[in-house]
Amino acid sequence: MPTLETPSVDLAIRSYGTEPEWDRHAFAQLVLPLSGTVQLEIEGRQGRLDPLHGALVAPGAWHTQVSHDANRSFILDIDGSAMEHDALARLAERPFTPLGPAVRKLVEFMELMASASAVARPLLQGWVPLLLDALALETPQPRSRLAALLARVEARPGLPWSTATMARVAHLSVSRLHALFREELDMSPHAWLLQRRLDFACRCLAASAWPIAEVALQAGFADQVRPDARHAPAPRYHPGDLPPHPARTRRIAGRTRASAKNAVVRDYP
Repeated sequence: MPTLETPSVDLAIRSYGTEPEWDRHAFAQLVLPLSGTVQLEIEGRQGRLDPLHGALVAPGAWHTQVSHDANRSFILDIDGSAMEHDALARLAERPFTPLGPAVRKLVEFMELMASASAVARPLLQGWVPLLLDALALETPQPRSRLAALLARVEARPGLPWSTATMARVAHLSVSRLHALFREELDMSPHAWLLQRRLDFACRCLAASAWPIAEVALQAGFADQVRPDARHAPAPRYHPGDLPPHPARTRRIAGRTRASAKNAVVRDYP
C-alpha cells in the first residue's frame, strides 16, 4: 500500500449555506463532516454527508455543496500527487463513503486538537497518513440507519430527546437503537446525546453572549446542575478553556461592581 511520508496538505473547518457555488481545483479535497448535514454534488453525482459519511473531491472535478442546517466540516486539501494512495484511488471511483469507527476516532482527535489551538504542521503531517490508511482498510458498508437521526439531533440538541423518541424517529425498537449505537459509535444513545449537548453548550459559550442559564436551557439541560459524573463521558474540553465572550464578560463585571458598591461593611467586636 503506498503511503504518504511528507504529504502536502492543508486543513480547515468550514460551514456551508443554502447558496450553491461551483468550484474545481488542482488538488484533492476530503470532506469530513463534524456536525450537521451537507448535500454535495461531484461531476453530476450527488450524496448527503454527515458525521458518518464523507467524500473525496478529485483534482479537477467540478463540485458544489449546500446545506439547510447548522454544519461544520473538516476540509482536507491534499496534493494531487497523493492520488496513488489506495484510499484516494478507491474514492476517486466512488467518492461518497461511510466513515468507520477508526476514521471517526481520528477525526474526533483532530477536532480536539483544532479546538485548543492552531494545528501544528508536524501533527497534521503525521495524522494524514493514518487517516488515509484507516480509510483504505475499511470495507464499504451500507448507509447507516442512524444517519438521519444523528443529523436531526445534532441540528437541535436541546429538544427533549429520549431513547424512545430517538428510536421512533429512526423507525427502530429501543433495543435495536442501543445495538446500532454500540456497533457504529461504540457508545449508548444517552452518552452520545450528552456529548452533543456539551459540545453545543461549549460552542455557545465561546461564540454567543447568552448567559450561562440560557446556554444550559438551549443545550437541553433542564437546569445548570452538572450532569451526573457516573454517566458523563470524559470532557474533550472544559468551559474554562474557552475564551469568554466580551458581552458576557462586561455583564459579569457590571454585576461585580454593583455588588461591591452595595456591600455593607460591619465591624465585629
